[in-house]
Amino acid sequence: MADDNIPSILSDWFAARGWQVRPHQLAMLETARVGRHALLTAPTGAGKTLAGFLPTLVELVEQADRKPVRAEPVEAPGQTQSTLRQAQGERKDLHTLYISPLKALAVDVQRNLLTPIAEMGLPITVETRSGDTPAARKARQRVKPPQILLTTPESLNLLLSQPESFALFANLRRVVIDEVHAFASGKRGDLLALSLARLQKIAPEMQRVALSATVAEPDDFRAWLAPYGDIDSVTHVRGADGAPADLSIMLPETPEGDPVRVPWSGHAGSYAIPQVMEQIRRNRMTLIFCNTRFLAEFTFQQLWDINDETLPIGVHHGSLSKEARRKVENAMASGKMRALVCTASLDLGVDWGDIDCVIQMGAPKGSSRLLQRIGRANHRLDVSSKALLVPGNRFEYLEAQAALDAVNEGRRDGEPFRAGGLDVLAQHVMSCACAGPFQEDDLLDEVQSALPYSALSREQFERVLNFTRDGGYALKAYDRFKRLRRDARGVWSLTHPKFAAQHRLNAGIIVDAAMMNVRFKNGRNLGKVEEGFAAMLSVGDTFFFAGLSLELIKMDASDVIVRAAKKAAMIPSYGGARLPLTTHLSDRVRAFLTDRAGWSRFPDDVREWLEMQDHRSVMPEPGQLLVETFPHKKLHYMVAYSFEGWNAHQSLGMLLTRRMEDRGLKPIGFVANDYALACYSIEPVTDPRPLFSADILEEEFFDWVEGSHLLKRAFREVAVISGLVERQHPGKRKTGKQVTFSTDLIFDVLRKYEPDHLLMQAAWADARARMTDVGRLGDLLDRAADSLIHVELERVSPLAVPVLVMIGREHVAQGATDDALLIEAESLINEAMTID
Repeated sequence: MADDNIPSILSDWFAARGWQVRPHQLAMLETARVGRHALLTAPTGAGKTLAGFLPTLVELVEQADRKPVRAEPVEAPGQTQSTLRQAQGERKDLHTLYISPLKALAVDVQRNLLTPIAEMGLPITVETRSGDTPAARKARQRVKPPQILLTTPESLNLLLSQPESFALFANLRRVVIDEVHAFASGKRGDLLALSLARLQKIAPEMQRVALSATVAEPDDFRAWLAPYGDIDSVTHVRGADGAPADLSIMLPETPEGDPVRVPWSGHAGSYAIPQVMEQIRRNRMTLIFCNTRFLAEFTFQQLWDINDETLPIGVHHGSLSKEARRKVENAMASGKMRALVCTASLDLGVDWGDIDCVIQMGAPKGSSRLLQRIGRANHRLDVSSKALLVPGNRFEYLEAQAALDAVNEGRRDGEPFRAGGLDVLAQHVMSCACAGPFQEDDLLDEVQSALPYSALSREQFERVLNFTRDGGYALKAYDRFKRLRRDARGVWSLTHPKFAAQHRLNAGIIVDAAMMNVRFKNGRNLGKVEEGFAAMLSVGDTFFFAGLSLELIKMDASDVIVRAAKKAAMIPSYGGARLPLTTHLSDRVRAFLTDRAGWSRFPDDVREWLEMQDHRSVMPEPGQLLVETFPHKKLHYMVAYSFEGWNAHQSLGMLLTRRMEDRGLKPIGFVANDYALACYSIEPVTDPRPLFSADILEEEFFDWVEGSHLLKRAFREVAVISGLVERQHPGKRKTGKQVTFSTDLIFDVLRKYEPDHLLMQAAWADARARMTDVGRLGDLLDRAADSLIHVELERVSPLAVPVLVMIGREHVAQGATDDALLIEAESLINEAMTID
């Protein structure tokens, strides 16, 4: 394609830099000219953002000397056309919305977009809008918007709650959604899908555009992007492949001639710290990704301890203040940093072109995530991105190799799409009511045009409306929940303007994870844990924390109150939030176990480990569930190799130990990683099949969720998202403790008087899907019913060592060295690797 398809001012700008418009960028322009929606999938560095904006720049340049033709704004009930025309005459048209999952990404795009606009001297206005935007600018943007507005899903939905939204978006031509894979399948994607549906109703000719480098199933995203899920209305534009990644696995350095030894356990990859430091010295700028905030801090400290040259090295994660993160980001952008240790907070496309090496500490947990992180290096299509993987243990070596293979084969993984959340829909209904009265049938049709809600029944929709009106049967007596009213014509409206102000203060999807204090009854504080861990506990449960074995006495809004346990703790210690292992990589690792011909490419000690397992026990075929039982040190162990990820295994461990207790097996505890679950008990498990029966998800699961704080935690999130509980009042923000106290009170009322309340059902759905990974548990138990293989052994197996050596390490106080644990690990390894 020739560049004469674009105005000369744009083609001249490209030519002055020695650039040429790429075919996929021109294809996006042609797709826009024929009025179609578009999904662009292209590798990092291919100019996706420019491709998304190119139609907008071309149209605005071509319209610069022409009198604009305005569409008549959609009239909201209660607004007159004269009012709308007056508002319209006082402002410029908003032409394009750019939606980003991160505020930082929107700021970065603004910087990169303003540069060419300024260099070409184009009279195009570009602004950002987020929670950090001053109130005066937000108010001005509603009546005098820029031509291009960069924002987030939450800020867009708040804009749509304004009465001016009908005039503001009347002439909107395009919505560009960047990094669509990052949120389309979650609740933020639900909110954005509803916002797109409303925008399409206001501006029927609006074009939808989505951009991504790591989409696994493009047709799924085309359906999500399309009005009414009409996949044929969305053109899939594919960018050319870039240079192949220079990707390798970093193994421990050993004296010349000695064999490589991949660690048996651990996640930190601490053995590689000197090698990582050497990479920092060799490269201009290195980005070091870690899977948890704790690991990022730990890795940064280890690097700093051997940073004899005091090279500028920083750390970046979500727990740092906004000011600290911005300071580091600016230092990176200006080339003042040599290395940055970070978490998923920098996964997405902030454009730092001078990064020449990316290092992943620990296994990547997904091929798409790894590809996204690799793309931070060079950020150029024609130059290979250099990346190194540092596996923490032998299973992680297999996972790293699986991810490397998947990237080289161009295979992606991703989150499955699911039905939209009813709590999100309730929030959107309130936004619509704040903008103006709406007709029930019209809004239902609009909502159903969003794919996550395409199967929403009228009955479900009416339940959402009735909840938004007065809180539901058990709460309707309270005036503070009476937010909407319905007239005889089916038109819904606010009962009082104050509810619009309250809604705009509190709307949003991201609910901050609360931290809870762990303390003794006498007040002595032991530290903090995330609420997600505390929520899994029931009174009487024992767990390891701060080097102690503790028993839960009770839990209130902000405190986990404990006493010293009289017996060994059963539940593994708090380890912080963890990234889930994707099903795609899990399947690849399973396949490695029986691909005996492929073992030759692994390091010698990994190959010998697998060969010894094959000799002494069995290797599970894909689709099979291997369960081994054996005695060790006067206890009996049961290890299941299910490869369903830590979250699912942690949940299953809670359920299995309860079932084992009921059956007199006297369980002592369990330990889990991404690949296996080990339970240990005083009495032996002679037949594991009854323990793994599918009814565990009906009986024990229900009792566990009801008896723990999991359901309360899930309810708190849906209550906040739906608007039932407010996080802020004018001039004052509630503390996490106050929010939890409010939601707990309402939860107790609903569980007693209206257990089938809309939000109770939404909380159960979240508890099943997000907090316990019950879908993957179901898959695991289905396999157990059909293909469970039980192998009784006289001693520990090689495959069991990586999970068993975690026992004990889970409760060592931070910074402590316990020689006994090292001796126990060596003993386990020798026992497992000895030929019968």
